[in-house]
Amino acid sequence: MKQAFLIPRGGRAWFAFFLRWILIVIFTGWAVMFCTKMPGRSFSEPLKPLSADEQIIHDNLKKHVTMLAGIIGERNIWHYEKLEAAADYIHNTLETYGYDVSAQEFTVRESVVRNIAAERAGDPLPNEIIIVGAHYDSVLGSPGANDNGSGVAALLELARLLAAKNFPRTVRFVAFVNEEPPFFQTKNMGSLVYAARCRMQDENITAMFSLETIGSYSDERHSQRYPFPFSLFYPDTGNFIGFVGNVSSRALVHRAIEIFRRQAAFPSEGGALPGWIPGINWSDHWSFWKQGYQALMITDTALYRYRYYHTTNDTPDKLDYGRMARVTTGLKHVVTEIAGQN
Repeated sequence: MKQAFLIPRGGRAWFAFFLRWILIVIFTGWAVMFCTKMPGRSFSEPLKPLSADEQIIHDNLKKHVTMLAGIIGERNIWHYEKLEAAADYIHNTLETYGYDVSAQEFTVRESVVRNIAAERAGDPLPNEIIIVGAHYDSVLGSPGANDNGSGVAALLELARLLAAKNFPRTVRFVAFVNEEPPFFQTKNMGSLVYAARCRMQDENITAMFSLETIGSYSDERHSQRYPFPFSLFYPDTGNFIGFVGNVSSRALVHRAIEIFRRQAAFPSEGGALPGWIPGINWSDHWSFWKQGYQALMITDTALYRYRYYHTTNDTPDKLDYGRMARVTTGLKHVVTEIAGQN
């Protein structure tokens, strides 16, 4: 009986069987292309030496990561003084660039923690807001050089590079607390607290960029892994920066990677993928998705490439500051164009 059900009987049944599978294959191919096809082409030539400006960025990135993950070290609510030291460092650094810096404080486990924000108000479109964000806490048991000292370092450098620029839209830099477990995707996650307040105040966040583990690169084959089945569509060499969003943020992913590929001489890959795929929602951009905003993660893909992810060996000496400098330079152009520089 079961065999009769599985095997088509007659010409019409076989025709329907093949038609069904042809449609499945066509739809699957279209869905894959819809999610993974990006504008422009990834840079594939040898990298040139750093420019003088990129060398300054390199040195500053290394200085920030060394402070956060080397001098301060593990920073989370179980190492509260160090968490506060990191917050003070970020606050003071942003002030030295000329920003008015604010803090959003809230209480978690009887400790007051804070998100830190600085912005350049736009003119004539101040209510259209672009957020560049990164979490500054580290997971329990790790100094967090790549996760996420690298993202915070790039956040601070972008704030420096854009401090004297005038934009039609507002550009806001936010360092988030409590991204790591056990607060990840809970009510005490700093970015979720922040994004919920943005929604409550009816702020028009037109783009959110989450900078998350951007310091690890390799030119070795098979240095890059993916959740199944994406190894079929993306390169196996971990020498690129990734632009990752959900399907609802597809337009933002396309716009961002198109600018990056046009302006930056550095490999890049992108995807606007279903949010349930492992790794796609693993950072602060998730919080903005939950509030209905377009957001994406800029990442070296973390545990899919970086062997020291969430370990005691995630230290400043493991990072590639030269490639981080190139990525940061490219992101400067992305933020500048999306903010609509005058």
